[in-house]
Amino acid sequence: MRPAVARSGAGPFPLGAFPGDDGTRFAVHAPHGSRVQLCLIDDAGREDRIDLPDKTYGIWHGEVPGVRPGQRYGYRVHGAWQPRTGLRANPHKLLLDPWGRQLTGDIGDLSRLLGYERTPFGEASTVDSLGHTPLSVVTGTPTASRHDRPGTPWEQTVIYELHVGSYTARHPDVPEQWRGTYLGLTAPAVLDYLVGLGVTAVELLPVHAFLTEPPVRIRGMRNHWGYSTASYFAPHPGYATTPGNEIAEFRTMVDALHAAGLEVILDVVYNHTCEWSVDGPHVSWRGFDAPGYYLLDATGHDIDLTGCGNTVDGSSPVAVRMICDSLRYWATEMGVDGFRFDLASALARPRGGDFDPRAAVFTAITTDPVLTRLKLIAEPWDATLPGYQLGNIGPQWSEWNDRYRDSVRRFWARGAGIREVASRLAGSEDLYGRHTRRPWMSINFVTAHDGFTMADLVSYRRKHNEANGEQGRDGSDNNESVDHGVEGPTDDPFVVAARARHVRALLATLLLSTGTPMLLAGDEFGHSQGGNNNAYCVPADVPVRDAWPLDWEHADRDLVEFVRQALRLRKVVPVLRQGRFFDGRARQVGYPDLVWFGADGREMQDADWLDEDRRTLQAWVDGSQLGTVTRAGVPLADSSGLLVLHAGGPATVTLGRAEWYRGEMVCVFDSSSVDGEPADLTPLPAGSTLPVTGPTLLVFRITT
Repeated sequence: MRPAVARSGAGPFPLGAFPGDDGTRFAVHAPHGSRVQLCLIDDAGREDRIDLPDKTYGIWHGEVPGVRPGQRYGYRVHGAWQPRTGLRANPHKLLLDPWGRQLTGDIGDLSRLLGYERTPFGEASTVDSLGHTPLSVVTGTPTASRHDRPGTPWEQTVIYELHVGSYTARHPDVPEQWRGTYLGLTAPAVLDYLVGLGVTAVELLPVHAFLTEPPVRIRGMRNHWGYSTASYFAPHPGYATTPGNEIAEFRTMVDALHAAGLEVILDVVYNHTCEWSVDGPHVSWRGFDAPGYYLLDATGHDIDLTGCGNTVDGSSPVAVRMICDSLRYWATEMGVDGFRFDLASALARPRGGDFDPRAAVFTAITTDPVLTRLKLIAEPWDATLPGYQLGNIGPQWSEWNDRYRDSVRRFWARGAGIREVASRLAGSEDLYGRHTRRPWMSINFVTAHDGFTMADLVSYRRKHNEANGEQGRDGSDNNESVDHGVEGPTDDPFVVAARARHVRALLATLLLSTGTPMLLAGDEFGHSQGGNNNAYCVPADVPVRDAWPLDWEHADRDLVEFVRQALRLRKVVPVLRQGRFFDGRARQVGYPDLVWFGADGREMQDADWLDEDRRTLQAWVDGSQLGTVTRAGVPLADSSGLLVLHAGGPATVTLGRAEWYRGEMVCVFDSSSVDGEPADLTPLPAGSTLPVTGPTLLVFRITT
């Protein structure tokens, strides 16, 4: 028989549930609570309530003998129900441990999780949520990782963004029982493909345990992407082959990716939770300390900077502790190499006001001795205009660069914005500045999970999001997309060829620009979402294999080889991935490292940059003074050459020639070719004229 009381004496830190030799120590933050009960749930769903005896620093804690890993539990918090001040203690609601490392179950009857009777500011509900809410699970201590981190330098990093479920859901070479799971990414065919493609890191869409948010659930849908966090410490159980084994399977995945030389970056959603707004459910945080975890206004309503109903308060001590404890856990015990912070600027707006790069959570992360050694990537905006902070997040952060996305799309769609695209190709120094930032801090992308796929970007002028059940109101209307004359699928060979050529130009630009490229999984083989640019949800009863799966069966193998060729070129031409910004002016060697030319081969002048009719841009890049070495310390050869971008129709281009160079150049890459291989490898004298048949990106290297 389990004892009815918990023992005192165990300290308040760390928070969470930690088994010892003869029991488990529990600690949970509930500073306004007058009583906190640990609720142990047996296999039959029966509940054993045990009062935590001690309260220190607002943390309730105690040790319960006999409790071992595998025990399901939750909490009930007694205290004030004062919703206008944010206090929403309701012991009728069973709450997840915010520091719990495993989660089991789902939401049943959503109405039973509501903390209120009729309105969010009315009387407290007396309906018990047991049996209709997920539970936390006591876990053991993971064993040490079996493989060292790859430690890929930033300037050599190529990121591949993927969804754990969709990526292998229909992969023919992954064992059926592994498809759509963590273990699916350990299949030899998957690892060989990723390594052979040339990427160095996988960025996983959210794998923190998540629950479907109320508006989506009410429509009979479920959250697919995972941007609706239910636990910041627990891996999502839906990606495990065996329920309850998700921690071990996640670590097996990380070990397998590390053994293949691939880093693991997690997309993390610390800016909001699955609890939605004040009229949403009591799942966890709201019932413990809503004023501590969330931004609230003077009337007790959530301040919504995220578009998801609530905003985590990145200046609150308990929220900062939770975020940093979570990050360290995933880094140290789960082996993760880096993090991409969803809507990062929302976390650095104290009380919902102006953005402050020195906000508490940013300071805590960038001064932590563990976290500062990892790759830190910010999405530098939130759902409001003041939250757009591209280039302002801070000197230790890399950032998603949406201006790169938009300018590259615009240039290849209609030849516009030649001045803007030049800045993006060269590393976006105008956004980041050379004194405290580096070019690789610009995470360059043309597509991501949020938006059109590459194939759809050239096949649809408008979004087609009807499947989401929001009457097409969701998703961006600013896509800079084209359809080449036909909206959607077509067999017209001229349209098909134009789209393919357009995709290759986009991919080549992305993979050969200065900065860190991020490739959306499936773009390298033509994956389509049928014009849906916000594929975040699916019907609740849809199986994994039908939830926005990547279409491996119809993969364009020529396009895959094209991407491989571009990434091989990036690897052997260091000037394309240099770790410093171009000077663009004469250096000690007597000539500049970057010179821009027009279609006529003349160096661009100030007035030329204002000419919106220009469709051709050439960049002479000098790599003779880079001093770049391999990871083994071997110096790399001079990688000087010429990049030619032509976004118009058939034309003749005079190759730009740096005035100090009198030798020849050879074309080593041609995006108009199906596989990127140039048709003619004959060396050409600098300044030669060259016909192009349409939109094309060419790379020339010097021969002497």
